Amino acid sequence: MFGKLAYLGPVAFSLVAVCTSASVEGQPQTSPTPVEIKITAKRFEFDPKTITVRKGQPVKLLITSADVEHGFKIEELGINQQIKPHATTVVEFTADRAGRFRFACSSYCGEGHEDMTGELIVTDEQPGTGMQVKFDDRTPGVVIVESGGERLLIDTRTKIVTRLDLPQPTAEKQQPKTAAAESKNHPSAEPYDYRLVNVPTPKRVLRGSVNLYFTHRFSEPVRPLRSSGRDLLGLDSFAVPSFGVSYGVTEKLYVSAYRSPICQQGLCRTIELAVGYHWLDEGKQSPLALSTYASVEGDENFGKNYTYNLQVMMARSITKYVHVFFSPAVHLNANGRRRFDPKPTDFFPPEPLANQFRQDKHSGSFGFGVNARVRPTVSLLFEYTPRVGFKLGQVVPIFAAGTGRITGFINESEAELGFGVEKDIGRHTFSLTFSNTQTTTTSRYNSSNLVLPPSRFIIGFNLYRRFLR
Repeated sequence: MFGKLAYLGPVAFSLVAVCTSASVEGQPQTSPTPVEIKITAKRFEFDPKTITVRKGQPVKLLITSADVEHGFKIEELGINQQIKPHATTVVEFTADRAGRFRFACSSYCGEGHEDMTGELIVTDEQPGTGMQVKFDDRTPGVVIVESGGERLLIDTRTKIVTRLDLPQPTAEKQQPKTAAAESKNHPSAEPYDYRLVNVPTPKRVLRGSVNLYFTHRFSEPVRPLRSSGRDLLGLDSFAVPSFGVSYGVTEKLYVSAYRSPICQQGLCRTIELAVGYHWLDEGKQSPLALSTYASVEGDENFGKNYTYNLQVMMARSITKYVHVFFSPAVHLNANGRRRFDPKPTDFFPPEPLANQFRQDKHSGSFGFGVNARVRPTVSLLFEYTPRVGFKLGQVVPIFAAGTGRITGFINESEAELGFGVEKDIGRHTFSLTFSNTQTTTTSRYNSSNLVLPPSRFIIGFNLYRRFLR
């Protein structure tokens, strides 16, 4: 019999050890030694994905983040621990019941966050033996021993040991190492960035991250080419560079500041301060991604002429590579103190008729957009933003024929339209943009401050850079 046990390997020897230990009386009992398991957390997976422990066995998990901040949560066992970037966190517990328990990343780490899950298996194996023993009630004298993926049937009457099945290699072990290396070197690209051209998206700002945003808009339209050709398609014309920064306070809450140096009648050197909140990610629990945003804009470096913005940003995937966006907004006091209206003193001699022309004080806008990924790191962009209420543009006097007297005023305005191409380069995103406006703050991007129709557009670019803790 012992020859057969030796042939069948460690499981049989474990059974002999159990029988031997059971025959020793009075042996002192020691506390179980915690079993240590190393886990690597990285976008967007745990390695290993499945861990197996015994009921009542103390467990020490050594979880290391290979990139950004992650979390480790087992809801049924009351475990929820943050894993700092490029650091190791120890999670200790003792499972008091057998079963299968799902664990997941509890700190948002990117667009694949919801797929970052694994499974904890807690078995009923006998403490100190590493195996499970079952008796066959239908056949007296027959014992089934399970351990390490092996199942042995032991007939104590005939002294025969039979192997019922053999351990099978897990899918995780069969995974080629080259695939894991490729995943590490080529992380999953995020489907869209924080803006299209000007229209904002509901992309989440990661907790603890600092995100820089830089825009550049030239002033001379590309069309007609006979004019812009002399200025290198408008690249030699006057440009407006604007700069912003955002910070993730929590996994959902963020703050931002943005400054645009553009200066013309009604607006000049605007600073926008804002707070945003990310409510939903598109996934199994929600058909769309949703964020909200509130900001205050002040001219002369936040010294006067304040405008208050409330905006909702929504996104929905049409396919894996195409996303559509809708970002409605309300802009309160957009024409406060009638600063965009004509004044009698703007003319010589003064024109009292200007006091009779009044534009709306508030406005609303409805940003629509599409992001279509054509390569793993390249996307095409399109957006259009119609408006209601006050519409930024130019107030033009109407002259009477023959007399040259001013008989009234009209507001010439064009809704914002833009398109472009976006390239992701690691934590950088660069977009070459074409639009009909230089204005980029929340209350102004919906109108063409240059009063350009959609057929005439200017060149610009957006540049993002993300810094993580």
